Amino acid sequence: MASPQAELFAPETPPGLGPRGNIFVGTCSWTDVSLIKSGGFYPRGCSSAEARLRYYASCFPVVEVDSSYFAMPVPENAALWVERTPAAFQFNIKAFRVLTGHQTPPSAFPPDLQPLLPPLKARQKNHYYDDLSAELRDELWRRFAEAIAPLRHSAKLRAVHFQFAPWVAASADWIAHVEQCVQRLAGHRLAVEFRNQTWFAPERAERTLAWQRELGVAHVVVDEPQGVGNYAQGVWAVTDPALAVVRLHGRNEATWNAKGLTASSERFNYEYRDEELRDIAERSARLAEEVFALQVLVNVNYEDQGVRAARQLQALLQTLPSA
Repeated sequence: MASPQAELFAPETPPGLGPRGNIFVGTCSWTDVSLIKSGGFYPRGCSSAEARLRYYASCFPVVEVDSSYFAMPVPENAALWVERTPAAFQFNIKAFRVLTGHQTPPSAFPPDLQPLLPPLKARQKNHYYDDLSAELRDELWRRFAEAIAPLRHSAKLRAVHFQFAPWVAASADWIAHVEQCVQRLAGHRLAVEFRNQTWFAPERAERTLAWQRELGVAHVVVDEPQGVGNYAQGVWAVTDPALAVVRLHGRNEATWNAKGLTASSERFNYEYRDEELRDIAERSARLAEEVFALQVLVNVNYEDQGVRAARQLQALLQTLPSA
């Protein structure tokens, strides 16, 4: 049986970046409205979904699919993504929002499942995982696995990204839920991102990392504003020898916890400075020494800030001395 490391990439995978050639840089989404409207990345005439993905895949070796967070994905789309990208291209796909503890409006569920949702209470607009019947949960997990199967079968699915809600704390109930997620997607690699500071408080950080290693999930290093609201600490560590993920949310303290924003691009509106990106590149290179492959995914998505930061990181990683 092939090792997890050997299965991580197709045979055609080209060398990555960094001293060990194992760092892969990309962005979180290639279809963000703000990016497309900016005109700063896609060439003129590159206006169809197919053309945009093909162009993106000519610039970066990996992308995170975020549309699967907002609505249940379908296998037909995943099959198209496989067809439109090179053999070695990598996808991470975000878990559907109700599976990660987020509030989920009825309209986000598949239309044929919406009649099975429980009635909403007065002034309640969203459903949560615990509200759903066991049968409906089973069906959602089944459909999610079915939807990402084309990516998995093509060896292009690197990780299912679980970005848990900010209120998902290090409590017994949520620990059990995370473990259930791993069980539900047995055979898939999970990348786990916590957004609640209880997971990596000084007195708990090592215990959380040891638990992630036991579960066999890839730890996600977050870069985001520190000390603002219920922030996630950036812990640079490896829990899965095959894969680690660094995810850059920007450092915009003014908008991070702001209410009433009209689009997520406002929250992630941040221009990384040269010295910040150089520090991230150097930290990434050091972390890559401990893991088979490291992904660095840029999640700032105001206009073309994300792709520009990703390209700059690519350039910086090429300048670092070889191991």
